[in-house]
Amino acid sequence: MRKLFARRKRYQQLDVQTLVELAKNDKEAFGELYERYLPKMYNYIYYRIGNVHDAEDLTARLFFRALSHIGKYEDRGVPFQAWLYRIAHNLVANWHRDQGRRKIIALDDYVANAQNSEAPDRLAEELEEKQQLLQAVRRLPADRQQLLLLKFIDQLSNAEIGEIMGRTEGAIKSLYHRTLMALRDDLQLQDNAIDGDRLVDSRG
Repeated sequence: MRKLFARRKRYQQLDVQTLVELAKNDKEAFGELYERYLPKMYNYIYYRIGNVHDAEDLTARLFFRALSHIGKYEDRGVPFQAWLYRIAHNLVANWHRDQGRRKIIALDDYVANAQNSEAPDRLAEELEEKQQLLQAVRRLPADRQQLLLLKFIDQLSNAEIGEIMGRTEGAIKSLYHRTLMALRDDLQLQDNAIDGDRLVDSRG
């Protein structure tokens, strides 16, 4: 038991690339990679599909696929983390294709927070704003949804996002700027539509 603990502690001190090479023949080394990347990969998948059960299933499939193919993995300018994200992206894309729908995040958490609020009027307003934002995000193309998720949920740098999405850092910066502008325009349109509906209701 002491030997096992010492071995795991040694693995925890290794850098990712060393672990990857060991993991090609050592499942305990892969287990350390699993521990390091599980939270990040699960969050990425969950926020793309908004379903806990399916997110757990796809995360398990992600690591099973990674374990099955790690022997063929070579760092050719694509870091291990980016490799995992690409597998996750493909699994999520297939899931959406099978489901015939697109969703980026569940609203259950916001609803739960609303029920526990001491200021229900203000929280209801915040909830409405968040729902409008999420709906606007869902109307974006898939690559822009992915960019926002990697930027704000996983808090990755533009360079890291570029590695995952197969684009240059400059291209990611440009896409990010265009995405924010598109979101702003969409939200303004929605606000104008809501104001128009309220005006009609008040006159009716």
